[in-house]
Amino acid sequence: MGFLIRIAFWFSLVLLALPFDMGETAGDQPSVGAIQTFLAAREAVGDLSGICERKPDVCETGKTALHTVGVRAREAARITFEMLDSQFGQPDTETRTGSIPADS
Repeated sequence: MGFLIRIAFWFSLVLLALPFDMGETAGDQPSVGAIQTFLAAREAVGDLSGICERKPDVCETGKTALHTVGVRAREAARITFEMLDSQFGQPDTETRTGSIPADS
């Protein structure tokens, strides 16, 4: 889900940066340039970083949620690894490695 949100964000920035010849703009709405968009995005990120000072409970909930997601991802990776190892992890009995005989 987070991947889709990031893709949508970056895709919208690309669309804002591409020059389109739209003729007349819709009504009296001013068009937004790429630099204005970048500055607005930078200000939004700065505002998000200051949210912990304004509302510490939001940051605490976010930390807890990220911890829960991390634990679940680690457990899912462990289960997946064990499942794949049990299916595909059979030892190869035909492969033999050689060794150098010891001088006696």
